[in-house]
Amino acid sequence: MDKVRIPEVVLNSGHKMPAIGLGTAGSKLPLAEQLPLLVEAIAAGYRHFDTATLYGTEEIVGQAVAEALGRGLIKSREELFITTKLWCTDAEHDLVLPALNESLRKLGLQYVDLYLIHWPIKIQKDDSNSIKTMHFDIKGTWEGMEECCRRGLAKSIGVSNYSCAKLSTLLENATIPPAVNQVVLRWILQQGGIPIVRSFNKERMKQNLQIFDWELTDEEVGKIQQIPQQRACNPTDLVGPHAQYKSLEELWDGEI
Repeated sequence: MDKVRIPEVVLNSGHKMPAIGLGTAGSKLPLAEQLPLLVEAIAAGYRHFDTATLYGTEEIVGQAVAEALGRGLIKSREELFITTKLWCTDAEHDLVLPALNESLRKLGLQYVDLYLIHWPIKIQKDDSNSIKTMHFDIKGTWEGMEECCRRGLAKSIGVSNYSCAKLSTLLENATIPPAVNQVVLRWILQQGGIPIVRSFNKERMKQNLQIFDWELTDEEVGKIQQIPQQRACNPTDLVGPHAQYKSLEELWDGEI
């Protein structure tokens, strides 16, 4: 695949983030088969990779980084932008730092470029592996994220799946404001977003990078904006009568 040069955006942390990233969630391919495809993606020009504790792909992303370095596809780790996410079991002040250290161990890296709170939800698993939702401490969990940033283990920190109301609550208490609130490709880009694409098909990986040398017309943008929107991911198993959020409406503060 021919290498594509990807533009960057500057986050409020001052760090640069490539304007498109490759996601690693939900692939049905065995991890061993994903490795060469991730290396292919680096060869094609991808520099931003999105993983998470939940996805189980941190180790394979780290292996791809190491192989790309070994093969000279990149000159240094600093050429890449690696994002990972804090899972709900570790969403409390004293667990954030150990969770990131474990992610770094799996990735084989000294730092991540972006660390996100995956969901504004705290869960606990009992001995039978049943899930129990606990109270999510927005302020305390974010303080744990800020500590990761101060230690240089995460260059930037942010959130994922936060409603505007929850983001406002966080901002009222934050010392370091979130650099990102992570939420078709060119449309997302023109709205000021950073699309995270997911494909392990070589041709589609290449096609997903072909969005930087053209633009949608105002009419095309308007038509896309008229398409009814809905949440692509709703954790129905984490809301209910005995959970902190009784419904999806409450989780999203009406933004569903």
